[in-house]
Amino acid sequence: MTKMTLASYPHMLGFEQLERLLERTAKSGNEGYPPFNIEQTSDYSYRITLAVAGFGEDDLSITVEDRQLVIRGRQREDTDNRVFLHRGIAARQFQRSFVLADGVDVGEAIMENGLLHVDLTRAKPQTVVQTIDIKKG
Repeated sequence: MTKMTLASYPHMLGFEQLERLLERTAKSGNEGYPPFNIEQTSDYSYRITLAVAGFGEDDLSITVEDRQLVIRGRQREDTDNRVFLHRGIAARQFQRSFVLADGVDVGEAIMENGLLHVDLTRAKPQTVVQTIDIKKG
């Protein structure tokens, strides 16, 4: 049995990059931490919300790398002169990646009540009609 790819379909021209993007997304290794929501806030905007309780603004970084939104968190160990009888709150790092389509821009990021909100906007698509002249050969 052969693996079907986008290149296997003769009417799908130029989608090789999309196929590589899908493979990269599948391998991104996003675990279940931290939990997140994605909501559509209008026809052309979205909001990603991550539950980052215990993280401060300085513990988080948000970057866009090769059409991927990457959110990283690293808490500093603050255990000086502290003796824990029970430690149930993990101070672990994380990395969440989200693949962005062409035309999607990252707007502002807001920290509120232990939730990190990242707003995204998508450019309104324009209808383009192009007429190609036929020359005699």
